[in-house]
Amino acid sequence: MPHHSTPLDLAFHALSDPTRRAVVSRLAEGEVPVSVLAEPFDMALPSFAQHLKVLEDCGLIASEKRGRSRWCRLVQTRFNEAADWMETERRSWARRLDRLEVYLDKAEKK
Repeated sequence: MPHHSTPLDLAFHALSDPTRRAVVSRLAEGEVPVSVLAEPFDMALPSFAQHLKVLEDCGLIASEKRGRSRWCRLVQTRFNEAADWMETERRSWARRLDRLEVYLDKAEKK
């Protein structure tokens, strides 16, 4: 894999980890402070913060300091890009399978 990955590559990489997917699922309910977000995970806060950094670096989440807390929220743009890519691939494979079905029908009739 090249050293210069696209934002979409980085997003899929970030989502390949179950902890990060769980964070995204929790943030889908709304923004929350990092301390609350980290509660269900059995890991040190610095380790958890590394997961948040990966998600933030690829543009899936954003965070901001509010008083003494850091709050996280989802960034919809990157999710839309991933969904668009997956939909394009789905349509492409559907067309291929349709063509295969036509081919098999013709071969069966011969």
